[in-house]
Amino acid sequence: MEQLKGKVIGVLMGGLSPEREISLSTGNAVLQVIREKGLNVVAIDVSCQIAEQLSLKKVDLAFVALHGTFGEDGAIQGVLEYLKIPYTGSGLLGSAVAFNKAVSKSIFKAHDIPTPDYKLFYRGEDKQAVIPLPLPLVVKPSDQGSSLGITIVKQANQWKQALDIAFEYSKQVIVESFIAGKLLAIGMDEDQPLPIVQIIPRSEFYDYEAKYTPGKTDYHCPADLTERETEECHKVAIRTVRALCVRGICRVDVILDEKGMPQVLELNTIPGLTPTSLLPKAARAIGLEFEDLVLKMLLNAQRDYLN
Repeated sequence: MEQLKGKVIGVLMGGLSPEREISLSTGNAVLQVIREKGLNVVAIDVSCQIAEQLSLKKVDLAFVALHGTFGEDGAIQGVLEYLKIPYTGSGLLGSAVAFNKAVSKSIFKAHDIPTPDYKLFYRGEDKQAVIPLPLPLVVKPSDQGSSLGITIVKQANQWKQALDIAFEYSKQVIVESFIAGKLLAIGMDEDQPLPIVQIIPRSEFYDYEAKYTPGKTDYHCPADLTERETEECHKVAIRTVRALCVRGICRVDVILDEKGMPQVLELNTIPGLTPTSLLPKAARAIGLEFEDLVLKMLLNAQRDYLN
């Protein structure tokens, strides 16, 4: 922690995306930890004047606690790179390609990383009458998080409405085969997997409410998997991190299908750090408490920048 003393640490939170409230929850949790460690920390509610905000508060090191557009998509990372301010999480390239699910899926296919079959739709195209994959399927925006805009389509009469909902969040929509199986979150420290978290929502699927309302979802960590299943999940998570050029602490989300094979859904470069978040659960399973996780992320930011 000596490396952090004397530095002004800015916790970047809030921001401009639909996930603003979740970001504030993450940011305030991080802010409290850093403050309790006696370090010099300031809260920054990110606006369009972010460069001025950083300069005014003389920030030396940024903890990026932003979720969604302008936070996870490479935009803020580009600003920080330009200002030569070290920051937590992945770099500009890894952030951009991981945030856009359509780009991620194309990279998965190119690297033979198993992922559900999919088709892309674009706002304004006259394709709403055509269901491109067998039902059930998943309709979701290509560049949003927190399950915003997602619908599981089980019947043909749900198709048009599902597209309309997704297009409210993005001009590009992914239509993906629904895979039945175990929903798993694999926290990654660079390319080293943490214990796997199994997610069991009490509702139909892991939607916004199930993610952020205590008691709406059950979690098992480590997940109820065989040794072979765990090994397969670890292998595919490592390949995913490397293929997307992601650094730092992140999370790979997969479905373990009924044959016991992991299908990669996405990679999250800025996992939530709220009371119900998955990454802290995985870290705790190896004895890494929340405050230790936050400090590790800060120290990684220093190392990544210097290397």
